[in-house]
Amino acid sequence: MKVLLVGAYGQLGHALQQSLTAHDVCAYGKDALDISNRERTGKLVEEVKPDIVINAAAYTQVDQAESDGSMAYRMNAVGPQNLALTAEALGVPLVHISTDYVFDGTQTEPYHEFDRPNPRSIYGKSKLAGEEIVRATARRHFIIRTAWLYHTVGKNFPKMICDLAQRSSVRVVNDQFGSPTYAPHLATAIDRLLTTRAYGTYHLAGSGGTNWFDFTQELFTQMNIQTLLTPVSTKEFPRPAPRPAYAVLTTLQDPFILLPPWKQGVAEFARHYSPQFHGKSLG
Repeated sequence: MKVLLVGAYGQLGHALQQSLTAHDVCAYGKDALDISNRERTGKLVEEVKPDIVINAAAYTQVDQAESDGSMAYRMNAVGPQNLALTAEALGVPLVHISTDYVFDGTQTEPYHEFDRPNPRSIYGKSKLAGEEIVRATARRHFIIRTAWLYHTVGKNFPKMICDLAQRSSVRVVNDQFGSPTYAPHLATAIDRLLTTRAYGTYHLAGSGGTNWFDFTQELFTQMNIQTLLTPVSTKEFPRPAPRPAYAVLTTLQDPFILLPPWKQGVAEFARHYSPQFHGKSLG
């Protein structure tokens, strides 16, 4: 199968390139393709003639989106619209990646695919707009919601917190709950989903839920980091964009695809990531 992958050099893009080895992958990063440009996007898709399009491109600056909403909507809504229009015209499916931020986080049990979205941030609203446009435009689509994505490449929470571990102590919030997702695990699940033709909306995220503090504790344990951790509330870290207090994801959709438990993702990350400091580790 010939796959057109856009957003190919982000965390998920890197993982997909390593996972989709059974397919002919044509990979384009943001420097090569601005999906908010309809003419350029349409021309490229028509030139590649893929059997399926995967959109891993997104504007993910959650806080900056509060003051730069136009850019968030261009990348997260206009861009997916351009891909959906072209995919539909060519009669090929579109895979679109979305987020837990489409939910408001007020539930106390995991969100499944049929729960009603209610985003609170500009970022979440722009991602929901992208979902709605894809559903309305591309009859054959996979919309995949994931959460707390991380990898050994790119910018993410585990890498940042490992850098902060050079300090004598680190404060981490313990009242935001979600589903940490190791990008290679998500890429493997997407590869499995591609051939099913079971189009629709899916939640694919690390199994189980946790908070940022417990996630960090597990990471430090796996990496043998001795830095002192202190739990704090979200109020001690005010940010421009509101975060969902509880956005653990679960799935009800067939085919019933479950990612490995989130702790397994942490363990695999720890085996493959080498932080640039040594003073706080016993290893």
